[in-house]
Amino acid sequence: MPADEELESYLAALAPETTDPETTAGTSFGTAQVYQLRLQLMANEQLKELAAERQTSPQALATEWVMQRLEWEARQRGY
Repeated sequence: MPADEELESYLAALAPETTDPETTAGTSFGTAQVYQLRLQLMANEQLKELAAERQTSPQALATEWVMQRLEWEARQRGY
């Protein structure tokens, strides 16, 4: 199976260059921005369960929710 260059690039963008976990906050990836999200244990478990029910990843579900909220906020401001 050939290596997926896009996946490798994505994973490289997510990987911190140092052992400091805060260094990935705000890292650029193409036209996107990478942020870390720290959740309490119960919230993390709930996110995992909901993502599994929807057959997606916790990261994809959280991203979808953030995008929905940003769209809602923009509508509230009349954008």
